[in-house]
Amino acid sequence: MTITDEKKLRSKARKALWIAIVTIIAWLAIGGFSGQAFSKISNVQENDNSAFLPNSAESTAASKITIKFQDQSANLLPTLLIFVGELSPSNNPAGFQKVNEFATNLGSKVLPASGKPLSTYFAPGVPLQAIPSADGKAALVNVQLNADIAGENIGDEPALPLIVEFIREEMKSSVPGIDSHVTGPGGIFSDLFDAFGSIDTTLLRTTLIVVAIILILVYRSPILWIIPLFTAGTALGLATMIVYYLAKANVVDLNGQTQGILDVLVLGAATDYALLLISRYREELHHHESRYEAMRIALRGVIEPILASGSTVIAGLMVLLLSDLSSNRGLGPVGSIGIASAMFAALTLLPSLLLVVGRWVFWPRIPRFDDVDEKLSGFWSKVGNLVDRRPKPIWISTAVGLIILAGFSTTLKSDGLSQTEAFTSRTDSVIGLEKLGEHFPSGEGSPVELIVPLEKIGAVSAAIKGVPNVASVVPVTEIDPATRQPTSEIKVVDGKALLYATLDVPADSKEAKELIPLMRETAKGVDESVLIGGQTAVGYDIDESSKRDNRVIIPTVLILIAVILGLLLRSILAAGLLLATVVLSFAATLGVCALVFEHVFGFAGTDASFPLFAFVFLVALGIDYNIFLMTRVREEAQKIGTRAGVIKGLTVTGGVITSAGVVLAATFGVLGILPLVFLAEIGFAVAFGVLLDTIVVRSLLVPALVKVIGPKIWWPSKLQHQPN
Repeated sequence: MTITDEKKLRSKARKALWIAIVTIIAWLAIGGFSGQAFSKISNVQENDNSAFLPNSAESTAASKITIKFQDQSANLLPTLLIFVGELSPSNNPAGFQKVNEFATNLGSKVLPASGKPLSTYFAPGVPLQAIPSADGKAALVNVQLNADIAGENIGDEPALPLIVEFIREEMKSSVPGIDSHVTGPGGIFSDLFDAFGSIDTTLLRTTLIVVAIILILVYRSPILWIIPLFTAGTALGLATMIVYYLAKANVVDLNGQTQGILDVLVLGAATDYALLLISRYREELHHHESRYEAMRIALRGVIEPILASGSTVIAGLMVLLLSDLSSNRGLGPVGSIGIASAMFAALTLLPSLLLVVGRWVFWPRIPRFDDVDEKLSGFWSKVGNLVDRRPKPIWISTAVGLIILAGFSTTLKSDGLSQTEAFTSRTDSVIGLEKLGEHFPSGEGSPVELIVPLEKIGAVSAAIKGVPNVASVVPVTEIDPATRQPTSEIKVVDGKALLYATLDVPADSKEAKELIPLMRETAKGVDESVLIGGQTAVGYDIDESSKRDNRVIIPTVLILIAVILGLLLRSILAAGLLLATVVLSFAATLGVCALVFEHVFGFAGTDASFPLFAFVFLVALGIDYNIFLMTRVREEAQKIGTRAGVIKGLTVTGGVITSAGVVLAATFGVLGILPLVFLAEIGFAVAFGVLLDTIVVRSLLVPALVKVIGPKIWWPSKLQHQPN
């Protein structure tokens, strides 16, 4: 090398170093701004299911009318206070009187967190009184919270859980010796707030610890693991900041589930991209004396698969914008922002950090300039040799195994979960609902709401009473302004009346939701203009929207991913093959989920949206590992032929892709620590599915198929004609 060439190299190195330093400073500045969003993002969540439905849903149309029947414009949130014990007015008048006094005085009690009386958060003009059960073993107080006020914050804390927790403590201290619980929509939403509140702390902290442990084991270095973890955390900070301000401006919808998924998605994806870049960088350090030249070549080698991988996930997520449910639509842009942030950090901050710190960061296994390819020996070379020797038995046996597992997917119960089945633990609201069903009609406090023409009240009431599991049907009446007590006069708004149909089954149960289409058919048989809403109807409409989303979104995602793969690999056959293997892996994962959820975890089933979420994550994320593999195989095929190229591609990418799969599986598996069935199920499905993809599909099935098919895998590109 001439002196002039050396000067040019040193000049390029100095330029690269300064670019790296400026990039790091810019990211640190972003981190300073984004830190504030972490503590505030839970304040912009929307966790009310009814807010997610489209305007076309019948329960949405009904809710716009039922609000007119209230004496105030407040959005009511029924919160049921149930006392269990000997509380018959005849057998224990003193006990029942104590409960009644508690109900009467509840509004005057001051909430310590705000210094305001509880009546501030109640719907005005609604009297509180204890209702004894028919068996005399319980009493019920129906507190109508003003959902608009209760949904606000007190300081940095959501008001609803503070209110409910205070009421629970007051119930225990005011009526000692009596078992008491807060349930109904208010109690359930409060427990959901508590569950989602741990996303900011428990989930994030646990995920970071798990990723750190895996990175230490992968790199066997006391230092190197810090860089990819710092990169992933910084990417999450950027994504959280963007999502926070968009949700605050009502541009995107954010709920607790979406926030939890965002955290693990960004940390998992950013770490995966980091593993891929660091692995290629380490490989190039053996071939180049200059770390700047090694990084340039490493970036050139991974930028295409990382961008293709991220684009595939973003495309799959953005298809969720076609969903009827705003909660699903919100996950599309939120998740896409997370993936884009992960890619941006992995391709800018990570290489900058690696360039600044130099080779020593790999200590004690520092890669030397010796032109040795350490990946061509070891465990993955043995796997490559096995696939090379016996490709046909391997692809047949793995495909048959996946097909057998996929057969169990037909047994997956995905017809929805009740709110009591949504928790992995027995919360106070869940216990309260069980007690409510033992002593009152299970649907008490959350009736089905019917908007009926005044002249059809009698006919509709009679027809609805004939529907199974309907305990009672009563019209909403006027309130005496002097006593604030209900009168016998039916309240009429715009020529319509509001009927409350109380069910004998829990209002949010599958049995209750199955009654909604029958009740609608029965009511509309009397008058087509009848509208049916309420909590049960909202749950039914959400399940129906989820089923519609499955039919529309899943095929669209498949088409988009097929197009991206075809463009990336310049091959229709390779794109179709990869897509088919990932879909088979997805079906096999659903089969395993069906067995594990029922027989191991004891879950009642899955949410109706579970298949869609599992599909989007497993297909979009699962295809990543095939992209990482096949882009390297195509690169090697141009040099040494397809059949030799697939074995080398498998050998050199085996360790990093498997490590990436383990990281992503672990991050999603951490969702299981939250006490919510939906997140636990999604966490298990993605974790198992990703491991299945990396260990079986990407390591055995795909390489064996490519080995058997040979150069024709690249049809219709010119590479198919290359001698092998």
